[in-house]
Amino acid sequence: MTMTKKLSWFTALLLSTATLAQAAPQPAAPIAPQAAAQSPLPVVSDQTLPGAPLRDSQLLFNLVAPPPGSMTLRGTGPTGQIEFGVRSDEVVTRALLTLNYRPSPALIPTLSQLKVYLNDELVSLITITADQLGKENQTQLAIDPRFITDFNRVRLELVGHYANVCENPANSTIWLDIGKESKLDLTLQKLPLKNDLSHFPEPFFDSRDSRPLQLPMVFSAAPDLQQQRAAAILASYFGSKAQWRGQTFPVLYNQLPKEQHAVVFATNDQRPDFLKEMPPVQKPTVMMVSQPENPYEKMLLILGRDDKDLLTAVEGIAQGELLLRGDTSTVDDVKLLAPRKAYDAPNWVRTDRRTTFAELTQYQNQLQSDGLQPNPIALTLNLPPDLFLVRARGIDMDLIYRYTSPMQQDGSRLAVHLNNQFMQDYPLMPKDTGGKQLLHIPLIQGLQDSSRQLTIPALRLGVVNQLRFDFDYANTFIGGTADGRCETVTAVGHHVVIDDHSSIDFSGYRHYIEMPSLAAYANAGFPYSRYADMAQSLVLVQPKPGSNEVTTLLNALGSIGAQTGYPALRVQMSDDWSKAKSSDADLLMIGSIPADLQDDRKINALVEAARSWINMPARPIAAPNVPVSASDRAVESQTTISSRGPLGVIVGFQSPFFDQRSVVALLADSPRGWDLLNNAMQDSGKRAAIFGSASIIRESGVYSLRVGDTYFVGHLPWWERLWNMLATHPVWLALCAVVVVLLFALMAWRLMRMVSRRRLAEEYDDE
Repeated sequence: MTMTKKLSWFTALLLSTATLAQAAPQPAAPIAPQAAAQSPLPVVSDQTLPGAPLRDSQLLFNLVAPPPGSMTLRGTGPTGQIEFGVRSDEVVTRALLTLNYRPSPALIPTLSQLKVYLNDELVSLITITADQLGKENQTQLAIDPRFITDFNRVRLELVGHYANVCENPANSTIWLDIGKESKLDLTLQKLPLKNDLSHFPEPFFDSRDSRPLQLPMVFSAAPDLQQQRAAAILASYFGSKAQWRGQTFPVLYNQLPKEQHAVVFATNDQRPDFLKEMPPVQKPTVMMVSQPENPYEKMLLILGRDDKDLLTAVEGIAQGELLLRGDTSTVDDVKLLAPRKAYDAPNWVRTDRRTTFAELTQYQNQLQSDGLQPNPIALTLNLPPDLFLVRARGIDMDLIYRYTSPMQQDGSRLAVHLNNQFMQDYPLMPKDTGGKQLLHIPLIQGLQDSSRQLTIPALRLGVVNQLRFDFDYANTFIGGTADGRCETVTAVGHHVVIDDHSSIDFSGYRHYIEMPSLAAYANAGFPYSRYADMAQSLVLVQPKPGSNEVTTLLNALGSIGAQTGYPALRVQMSDDWSKAKSSDADLLMIGSIPADLQDDRKINALVEAARSWINMPARPIAAPNVPVSASDRAVESQTTISSRGPLGVIVGFQSPFFDQRSVVALLADSPRGWDLLNNAMQDSGKRAAIFGSASIIRESGVYSLRVGDTYFVGHLPWWERLWNMLATHPVWLALCAVVVVLLFALMAWRLMRMVSRRRLAEEYDDE
């Protein structure tokens, strides 16, 4: 919704509630709301968006859970900002900015001020007084909600003075800290929406909303296999939209959620009670209507004659959303033509060719910055977790950049960081408008001096990586001189650009990874995300699943869709274990492990009802990146415990049928256990603790184990496998080196003997 539309709604709110009630659209019959004309607009509860530092975080960040810390405004970096969005189906009726701040005790009162801007409009001015200097202060500023649009930026600017004459803007005494307790309180009010699919996926997913997506899915009863597959594909579609926000899909049977939009699956024969009066459909149908009891909450109806129609309708949404319009659309046909290739997920960096930075940008002007000290420019690199870089000497990056020239050669530089680790810097030369560097990202970097050689650990490339470019200018300011004269220089802002045609090359590397690796599953959906449409994945579910198990299924596929950026259109599902035995596919199990597989020695943890067991290694290591030897992983004991407390378990192991296939099982012993498992997968901190072959999730947190045998997935030539094996066993490597030296010595000795005999024979013949 544009700013003009939101302003018109705000004006209508001020006129009268009755006027708005008359403007509210009526839902399609026969599910008319009761007394819709008399229903006032419900007020959405206040949501708090706390302030957070911008410079040390991404330019676009989740305001609901920002990184810890405070925002510091300084003389050379006097501005900071927070950004937030407003959903298209809500309007802000009240906005209150609460600032906790501490100014430097060296500032001059009254001459120093803090300016507050909303979308580059000055909305308030805070004068620093003498009694505030060096102390914690709090002030509340009311912001006119009429000027809040879809996307908004609150900018804070410090005007700091420490002397009446000859000031140096870079003086360290010019500062003001904005506390992390600062917040922006918004009162949001719902707007009546038309039933119009042309704005889809709004209002079910709104890109302006930085909170995790929560979208309930409703069935008439426990869904059968095809209905679960249709819902799973739709969940992966919404996950591909939510991406970094996170997503959950609570499942309800024969009831609607309270004060939430929802998706409802219904066939002509199986419908929730609140849709019983709707006429039957003749084609796969997608419909948007208001909820019976709440005209301000919408339902996305997925309708069909049978389960096959539901699948067609969902595929039509995933592949043809641009054609949806009106309150009802029918899907005539969906043809999946060319199959996708491995590792071509839209969210991943290309590994078949060089990737330009333009392909990696997420928003406009991401590769530009300006200011006295320009903010860092950051790029995110999502890589397949099985990219084999162990023996790679480096990753080539062609870096092209432009910048405003410093006045003199004063040490200004461009510093390049990977995952907060310094890599390289380049001087910013005067009288120069740009530069071009062929940068070699070191995977193993060495430092040498005259006395010793020090090996620095490899710059680790994980699943999610951040490249950061810092343009650090050494600004020169002139103050007072020896003869008493005072010369001042007006600070000039700098402009820096990383060119779109800069590129990075991950092509030519093989795919090879040690498994089981629950970290690869938790952070990248691997191995199921190897194909973005999950073409070689089989999900095993229970014949009669509970709502918690279906929720876990939808959350799992929604998470994989968020990581790949593509819906799981080719995922296969089954409730028959015998089908898995003949399917050359990676298996994802939801609910339980089949009885004839529970005694497999590759499985290191199991939970069923109140009884559970676990294998413990000889030497538990709680760090995910520490190398573990086979002796440390060896199973030392197996313990079985019965308990009433909730427990969730994630187990990874090799498929018993195909050596190159993997199995991940999501298990829980109770509804609360399923909640713990789902919450752990959505929480970034707990997700980072998931690794190894088994993760135990309790009320106290997540504990992971690397226990039992490992196996490798992917392909390496035999000589690279041999070298990789020897690289992790230095004793064997030394023995092999000795053997090779002896062999070469023996060959050289035999060669010399042959040459000597031939020379002697020639001399004998001459005589």
